[in-house]
Amino acid sequence: MITHLKGKLVEKNPTHIVIECAGVGYFVNISLHTFSKIGDMENIQLYTHLQVKEDSHTLFGFSEKSEREIFRLLLSVSGIGSSTARTMLSSLSPGQIRDAIATGDVPTIQGIKGIGAKTAQRVILDLKDKVLKVYDIDELSAPSNNTNKDEALSALEVLGFVRKQAEKVVDKVVRQDPGLSVEDIIKFALKNL
Repeated sequence: MITHLKGKLVEKNPTHIVIECAGVGYFVNISLHTFSKIGDMENIQLYTHLQVKEDSHTLFGFSEKSEREIFRLLLSVSGIGSSTARTMLSSLSPGQIRDAIATGDVPTIQGIKGIGAKTAQRVILDLKDKVLKVYDIDELSAPSNNTNKDEALSALEVLGFVRKQAEKVVDKVVRQDPGLSVEDIIKFALKNL
């Protein structure tokens, strides 16, 4: 029903904003991804998804159409509600979620707070074909330098870093330059830990 809102940003919080459009203030739930994209703009446009339930009408806002599309795909999975989908989009970018689903990367999805192994597998099982078709991508192969990444993670664990934290940083480093050696991955990761 409401596909987008364009207006003045009245209030901004990490979980919601208020947009004034033609004198009406809309309370819009957002993810941390959208929160970071909004910045301090006075006039904004958000793509929206209106969720209608018996006891409430809830508006969700997204800075990009791709984020809204991923949100809607996640809602189609049994056991994933709007708050879980928003948590997923707050933990990972839409591109990271899309790639994790396309490659069948259960650990990445399971790494999101509140997502267990079964739910992560269900997300991948239900959405993999849709993601590959919607984004017109061929089967993605898992990154080829997993051995370098795994060795770097092991080394960081030995140095006393928590695996989950180290994994996020190492993933970011490897994404920026997939050809790095184990030593370089560790060096860049140490700068960011």
